[in-house]
Amino acid sequence: MKKTFFVSLILFVSLLLVSCGVANKTIIRYQKMEEGVSSPTTVEELKDAIKKYQERVADIQLAQSQIGIWYKMLGTRYIDQKMYGEALKCFQEALKYYPDNQNLYYYVGVCAGYMSHSAMDFGASGSSEVRYNYLRLAEDAYLRAISIEDRYVRALYGLGVLYVFELDEPEKALPYLEKAVSIETRNIDALFVLARAYYSSYEFEKSAATYDKIIATTKSAETKATAEENKKTVLDALYSK
Repeated sequence: MKKTFFVSLILFVSLLLVSCGVANKTIIRYQKMEEGVSSPTTVEELKDAIKKYQERVADIQLAQSQIGIWYKMLGTRYIDQKMYGEALKCFQEALKYYPDNQNLYYYVGVCAGYMSHSAMDFGASGSSEVRYNYLRLAEDAYLRAISIEDRYVRALYGLGVLYVFELDEPEKALPYLEKAVSIETRNIDALFVLARAYYSSYEFEKSAATYDKIIATTKSAETKATAEENKKTVLDALYSK
């Protein structure tokens, strides 16, 4: 009974800590009720109160860290179900507990990118502001992930895809994709996007060379055929200059 009450109280106090507008007096009242500490005056009472409250802080921190983990887990489950809006909310909450976690920023980027595809102008105002805002959120999230871990290939790749296919800024994609393939030299997906970025930036020779690397690396006949076809398009553009 006591253990069950203790766990319930920890979760309740944790929720109080993260809820808006909850007075500190409420938290203190529950702490006093649990610990049996009211108004210590003597040296021994004060020492005992300090010890008890230090333990309580540790308990609350542990509960809060677990809540952050659960938000992340729930977010990834929503991604599995392609419920990107709900996933985005979960990762936003998880970042309150883990603001320096590069994986959370990466997931925010992924979700924001998908949400941009479903953003519609329901007011028929002729504005694409909602879609654009999601894309810029994705950009910011990927950049933050990279600022925490500069060799984070998934975020480097995600940013490259965003610049090449969504924001039509292929030149911006180049340094991130080049770094990604320097870290994972056999990353076929990143090589394809890099080749496209070179092509869209009118760097045809580099684009053709990147397709050559794909052809030499892949074991898939289908992938090789796609790379050869894309290379032909690049060479046609190069020789027609």
